[in-house]
Amino acid sequence: MKSLILKDLYNIGHNAKSMLLILLVFAIGLIMVSGVESYIISSGVLCSMMIVTTFTFDDHCKWSKYALVMPICKKDIVKAKFIVLIIFCIAGICVGTIFGVAGGVAMHKMALSMEGIVTMLFMGFVGLIVSVIFGSMSIPLVFKYGAEKGRMLLLISFAVPLGICFMVYEILMMLGVKITDQLIFTILCASPLIAAIWIYTMYRISCRIFYKQEING
Repeated sequence: MKSLILKDLYNIGHNAKSMLLILLVFAIGLIMVSGVESYIISSGVLCSMMIVTTFTFDDHCKWSKYALVMPICKKDIVKAKFIVLIIFCIAGICVGTIFGVAGGVAMHKMALSMEGIVTMLFMGFVGLIVSVIFGSMSIPLVFKYGAEKGRMLLLISFAVPLGICFMVYEILMMLGVKITDQLIFTILCASPLIAAIWIYTMYRISCRIFYKQEING
């Protein structure tokens, strides 16, 4: 398991500087327009997309075919991708929070106070949940259709969770449930559990897709 994770981290390592530059340039524009909060969440989502790049490297070296003949548990191959995704999201949120706070203070978009820092840390938590949910949707798509088509289908990985949230919102409105601060706080408290259930579902789907590929291969 550890070797599978390190493989993807080493392969993506040379892209780290490019991603840092992208996040830095992105900070200059987005913080001015949308604020620090949006930038932190966007940083996590951007870094979650790097999981697709690891599949691209695997395709170039035909890793999947090689892995299938090795004494490696097939579930571990899938599990490693999700762990790497979480690492990418955490890294993106950490860098985004640092750049966001620095840029926000420099652009006078936030005050460097305890309250402001706590707020940004909270937004980092929200961004981590959002980016992991979005990123985990892309993994079964790439297992199913490959890295190149998976990139084009990334929009689906964003649209599906957003669509589900919109449907839940509409149902609550139909039932006459008011969206209060207390309800939002309750949802945020439950978000780690929601994310865990979502990730596990995507993991099981990915395992099934990968298993079928093994049988068909």
